[in-house]
Amino acid sequence: MTRDEQPRDVVERLGLPGLIDVHTHFMPQNVLDKVWAYFDVVGPLTGLEWPIVYREEEERRVALLREFGVLAFTSMLYPHKAGMARWLNGWAADFAARTPDCLHTATLYPEPEATAYVGRALDDGARVFKVHLQVGAFDPNDALLDTCWGTIADAGVPVVIHCGSGPAPGKFTGPGPVARLLARHPRLRLIVAHMGMPEYTDFLDLAERYEGVRLDTTMAFTDFSERLAPFPVAELPRLRALGDRILLGSDFPNLPYPYVHQLHGLERLGLGDDWLRAVLHGNAAELFSPATGR
Repeated sequence: MTRDEQPRDVVERLGLPGLIDVHTHFMPQNVLDKVWAYFDVVGPLTGLEWPIVYREEEERRVALLREFGVLAFTSMLYPHKAGMARWLNGWAADFAARTPDCLHTATLYPEPEATAYVGRALDDGARVFKVHLQVGAFDPNDALLDTCWGTIADAGVPVVIHCGSGPAPGKFTGPGPVARLLARHPRLRLIVAHMGMPEYTDFLDLAERYEGVRLDTTMAFTDFSERLAPFPVAELPRLRALGDRILLGSDFPNLPYPYVHQLHGLERLGLGDDWLRAVLHGNAAELFSPATGR
């Protein structure tokens, strides 16, 4: 690799048709502005500065992903209070309609209306859900969500769930709430965001226990996160063995480093080109087929 290498160079070196990134953020601009404002002052939470590299207009952000060689991506968005999720789902449906390489994304929150709007999102073609237990500050086992989880599991639609305690813990983060959720809904296809950082080992345990559990690489293995929450070297053999359950995620555009650095972080694990090909494309292509199987 070279200092000025680009993501597409990695794609070509591995002989891939492109990347599939299951953890990218597109949301209404007023909501994104608030997210960016949070990262601008995140230092007090993590002790690390978080300069956002890709603070661009929406059209430019989409164009950048395409330039990087990303074939398919998501519009991860999430409510922090009741009354937001239905509106966010409407925005996401419109974004997916005008952005054909975006996997139609939806979200939820524990509220009486959740069953109805989750069903509506699935009827409208949602391919993936996003749940953020830290920001939403809710228990995934809330009774108001029980029917929703059953419906999503029946549909076989994956859920990217931020449930690890990084970069700062929340009341319902950590492996416990998710373990209880899976015990009740073992067919759920959960994609644990950020590899479950920093509780990597606990979430690898859940992936081994439940066939539907996967983990995304978002920010893991990068210099930035290795300073904050290093991945345990002793778990690399398990990471290799679970190679068909690991999916590329980046957190674009909210990155404090160039996009290609995520790819370099995965390369330097030394788990082999076949493992990389599966993580960067093959696993997600299978999970979301036929939408991403090109």
